[in-house]
Amino acid sequence: MKTHKVLAILSEYGYWGIELVGPLQKLEAAGYQIDFMTQFGKKAEALPPSYNTEYVDPPLGVCVTTPSDAELVKAFEAEKRLEQPLSMNDFIPERPYTSATHYLRELENYYVKVKESQKILTEKYDAIFLVGGSGPIIDMVNNQRLHEIVLGFNRADKPIAAICYGVMVLAYARDFNERKCIIRGKHVTGHCIEYDYHDGTGFLHTDLNMGPPPYVLEYAMTDAVGPEGQFHGNFGKETSVIVDYPFITARSLQCSHEFGEQFVNVLDKGTKRYGW
Repeated sequence: MKTHKVLAILSEYGYWGIELVGPLQKLEAAGYQIDFMTQFGKKAEALPPSYNTEYVDPPLGVCVTTPSDAELVKAFEAEKRLEQPLSMNDFIPERPYTSATHYLRELENYYVKVKESQKILTEKYDAIFLVGGSGPIIDMVNNQRLHEIVLGFNRADKPIAAICYGVMVLAYARDFNERKCIIRGKHVTGHCIEYDYHDGTGFLHTDLNMGPPPYVLEYAMTDAVGPEGQFHGNFGKETSVIVDYPFITARSLQCSHEFGEQFVNVLDKGTKRYGW
């Protein structure tokens, strides 16, 4: 049943502005209400370069934030809509360690709570949206709670949209018992190696500069989809957006508006394939 609601997941360590605001505009224009969620329910903030029109992306060698996109992001931030997002921790408990004294009982209780929350979320929302930027590297990609939420939408056969480093969540969101990758055999896109930083991967609320990203997204995603699927880097093409239902993936910020259009097409027109 369609509810005309979408759940957007953001990092508390910074999201790339237009990668949220671009798709958000398309979704809201189509009549969808967007709710926001972070790991601990803390405010999500746009990374400063994402609204700085003088910021030059090192791999591309050009200013990547257009004046119109910068204004959209600054206007959205001024609305303060991200002050009190939902918290993942309120929905998904921590999975017990195998060393727990009553491990079996705790694990049974864990799965009961997870199933209840998955039902609540998939009945309330038509789709999930994993927003990109460097922040997801810290608190989204290897987040067991987020994995359970994504698995719930996958089992409910509802759209799962991801852009930039939010795409990496899909490689690791696996059933804890089966360990099977949910994008195995699928066509996806993401940050190809040619566009990865050599240095300067930074985050809000920390002085940490990780240098290059801590993993090569292209390699991880290629391995995740396996020989039956395909990772489409589309190096040299201005945008890269792939729909292989239920997954909608986009490479980076330049794809934000096209990504939003295809997100709406999947929701409203039943699009199952696009971009490959």
